[in-house]
Amino acid sequence: MTWPYHPELLATPVPRYTSFPTAAEFGPLDGAAFTRELGHYKGELSLYVHIPFCEKICHYCGCNTAAAGRRQRLEAYLDALRHEIALVADRLPPDVSISRLSFGGGSPNAVTPLDFARLLGYLTVHFRLASPEISIELDPRAMSRDWAEVVASSGIGRASLGVQTFAPDAQNAIGRVQPYALIEQTVSWLREAGVTSLNLDLMYGLPGQRWPDLEDTLSRSLALGADRIALFGYAHVPHLIPRQRAIPDNDLPGMQARFEMAERGFEYLTTRGYVPIGFDHFARPTDPLAIAASEGKLRRNFQGFTDDPAPALLGLGASAISSFPGLLAQTEKNTGRYRMLLSQDHLPVAHGKVRSAEDRYRGAVIERLLCDGRARLGTRLLHENRRALQPFIDRGLADMRDDTLTILPQGLPYSRTIAALFDPYRQDSQRRFSSAV
Repeated sequence: MTWPYHPELLATPVPRYTSFPTAAEFGPLDGAAFTRELGHYKGELSLYVHIPFCEKICHYCGCNTAAAGRRQRLEAYLDALRHEIALVADRLPPDVSISRLSFGGGSPNAVTPLDFARLLGYLTVHFRLASPEISIELDPRAMSRDWAEVVASSGIGRASLGVQTFAPDAQNAIGRVQPYALIEQTVSWLREAGVTSLNLDLMYGLPGQRWPDLEDTLSRSLALGADRIALFGYAHVPHLIPRQRAIPDNDLPGMQARFEMAERGFEYLTTRGYVPIGFDHFARPTDPLAIAASEGKLRRNFQGFTDDPAPALLGLGASAISSFPGLLAQTEKNTGRYRMLLSQDHLPVAHGKVRSAEDRYRGAVIERLLCDGRARLGTRLLHENRRALQPFIDRGLADMRDDTLTILPQGLPYSRTIAALFDPYRQDSQRRFSSAV
């Protein structure tokens, strides 16, 4: 399949839409609103725990993370996190059960295996864990056999590794040097530990990167037996992420080169047994993510595409975001202030947005477009956006039948741009969001 290239339709940066409204629309939030949402919640809930530390900081990274540094710094954060766990759990009704438990960052393996085991035990004491599926993000550079043993003893079945690229020059440029043998050893340990769904995060659009570099990285990823692959376009926004100033921008691939790498990566993976999830995620047909996509049960949350059916996600830790049907709430990003608020027994919720009925409606349209490639708009949204949709329809990228919008196969790379048409908050600013492809 050849994707038609229409640069004028990709010129405006757009959000990734892991939530709606996006975090760009968050404002100060009264912690009382979050407390009410917790107190009234019923049913199953997913839990996300954020560890905002890494042993080494990569130049490209836009996550809220810092170098692990002194042991005392990690211990102070973990003490505060345990306090938050207790405060939040106390505000939840006792019959709320946790069906999914995810650890992200940063890198959760920036803490010691023993500290992680203690943290998991603390969560078990304070929350009703209903044999949850447990997933974790890991940095191969901080992986060890001891950590693999904790993965096994904790019952973690899903893991994600930040690989990005195997090209040495690109690794040096982005500050993430990790030889293939290191990734291979980590994968071996994780498989022995019982991980059955393994994701590798990869990137295109890196400094000096060309298609042969990406092809080699994809080939090696398949040889490692990845169950899922996320192929992200590198977003170079040094005005928003100061650490990216360390990345030379004079050899970044242009828009058309990025587009071609995304297209060829898509073709490479889909002709080798992977099911496309959107246009930049891929999964083996037997992986739960691919099964959810085939059954129309794919969803999107702050971790990206997911097969998680729970209606809400509770985030714990500095900068973590909670997503409830009527509320998006983010904890304090600054770890020092996060600890200070908890030392005063305050829930560290700082920002967020109450979701109106209109927000939920538009959010559902955006989610279905990104997950299923089609959505029923209804008469009003169709009328409001017909003119904006016409360029995509005229170029054979999308189709409209009655009030149902379908993104056609050749329109996949335009999915986020099309979805953004239904976002009334979006501002056409080059500084707020990343490239559409």
